Amino acid sequence: MTISETAPKAEPTTTEEFDVLIVGAGISGVGGAYHLTKQRPGTKFVVLEGFDSFGGTWWMHRYPGIRSDSDLHTFGYRFKPWRGAPIATAAEILEYMGEVIEENDLDQYIRYNHKITSARWSSEENRWTIDATRTDTGEPKRFTANFLWMCQGYYRHSEGYTPEWPGMDDYQGKIVHPQTWPENLDYAGKNVVVIGSGATTATLVPAIAGDCEHVTVLQRSPTFFRPGRNRDELAETLRELDIDEEWIHEIVRRKILHDQAIFTKRSFEEPEEVKQELLDGVRPLLAPDFDMESHFTPTYRPWRQRIAFVPDGDLFKGISSGKASVVTNEIDRFTAQGILLKSGDELQADIIVTATGFNMSVLGDIEFEIDGKPLVFSDTVTYRGMMFTGVPNMLWVFGYFRASWTLRADLLADFVCRLLAHMEETGSKRVNVELRPEDEGMELLSWIDPENFNPGYLMRAMPLLPKRGDKREWQHTQDYWGEKDEIPAIDLDGPEFVYG
Repeated sequence: MTISETAPKAEPTTTEEFDVLIVGAGISGVGGAYHLTKQRPGTKFVVLEGFDSFGGTWWMHRYPGIRSDSDLHTFGYRFKPWRGAPIATAAEILEYMGEVIEENDLDQYIRYNHKITSARWSSEENRWTIDATRTDTGEPKRFTANFLWMCQGYYRHSEGYTPEWPGMDDYQGKIVHPQTWPENLDYAGKNVVVIGSGATTATLVPAIAGDCEHVTVLQRSPTFFRPGRNRDELAETLRELDIDEEWIHEIVRRKILHDQAIFTKRSFEEPEEVKQELLDGVRPLLAPDFDMESHFTPTYRPWRQRIAFVPDGDLFKGISSGKASVVTNEIDRFTAQGILLKSGDELQADIIVTATGFNMSVLGDIEFEIDGKPLVFSDTVTYRGMMFTGVPNMLWVFGYFRASWTLRADLLADFVCRLLAHMEETGSKRVNVELRPEDEGMELLSWIDPENFNPGYLMRAMPLLPKRGDKREWQHTQDYWGEKDEIPAIDLDGPEFVYG
């Protein structure tokens, strides 16, 4: 018997020290870097990004038609006007982010191809030690930082979520997940089945339908869509009046957020009326005899899952033209030629696209230790969905489900800068949040109430996420319209903050 020895792991030869380390150069990380330079000039910080460019989700996703499902007037940063159509392509978003980096000289702070593997907190030193690996060279790198700002998002970039169906090995065509779309996939003239009915499907199907022989959307159950023109009339009117773009940006943002607040409130208070309005928006775009009840009438309350915006109704135009169709049924098994449904029908396909969601990455799948002990994230309690009991000098940016992610990224960036200033003023080297005496006996619940919001990726990851309490400050409320006033007003000397 031959015994092979594992080569010892290479140790970094040097350690770089920083005040703040930002994880990720996506929408949150680039925004965080901007706010640090403007609000905390002189802060020594670095941004570590695992990819070889900025952009995060918008860099990683390469499937045809990739676009935002939030309007860019609110998904864009508050400090940089968006001048294009409300729904933007990935290329347009990347161009916008590149302008932010170039205009503010942020590239000097970003280290690409740095994949973080572990982060260890020492209360004796009041510092994090972060180990990373250069993805291009394999070189180990080590950093220390007083504060860790987690801006890595919540996708596991390495692979999307695909359920295991019987017979998948029997299928003779190609199975593709949008998250890992092959660069040279030839779908021209092919029969394609897209499994799923969310925002990815609404984006992908119109982009490929014109080239395919036919595209079939296979869904287990219907979801809500909201079609509309990819144009903001208020923004265009203000431009005709020669209003400054910064004013336009702020006015349009406020109007959109005002309308979203009303719509979200009504989805809870008047769910049947809102449901009917959404269905009435889709119905005219389909043939008069189309089976709306089976294919586009969900059984759940609006906004219990994210509502995909369909610019100019392009998904439904494809269905009306006959280039695409919808089948609502469950999969029995894969066959050599396609998919056998539980109804007994078989869908034949040259390519099957599993637009079935993604796997959630909790804190970037990094191995965390607190004073030598592994951090069990699910044992902590969240403070407003951004800090966690027993975890010092760290904040996680997790955005909104019913509003644009960037709204919260900007809010939390302000909070981080204010917290760092407060620590400097008080001479504190560390801060963590702890339950207060009045929180004793508080019921601890899952991260999010499934009756409030329950997409599959969140339900699958729930056992890995922190707990929430039954008080607002111990929850990730998903309420931008409350948090825009509450977060700036947080008392940093409140009893939930423990300094040292």
